[in-house]
Amino acid sequence: MGNRVLMAVVLSAVAMGAFADEWHAQQAAEKTIPLQDGSIVYVFKDGKMGLESKYGRATYTEPGTTLKAQDGTEFTMVGNEVGRLDTLLKEGTQDRRR
Repeated sequence: MGNRVLMAVVLSAVAMGAFADEWHAQQAAEKTIPLQDGSIVYVFKDGKMGLESKYGRATYTEPGTTLKAQDGTEFTMVGNEVGRLDTLLKEGTQDRRR
């Protein structure tokens, strides 16, 4: 019984850490758009976008690529802020470790 409780606590802490990374990046973005494949597009104040894969990593996407949002709307990728998003996701991880 005690092992099950300990496992639940550990898994909850890991899950919360993943949400903390995403939360940090969302604070820096003007808005986020969830995609049908589980990825998330971050739209920054300057109109440029960054793509986070469904695994939580900043991912390269060719500017001009057509993406499909969860609600079925299609839009075009503007810019490719993979470096910017990667930094934000990593900063969220660093904040969590402090």
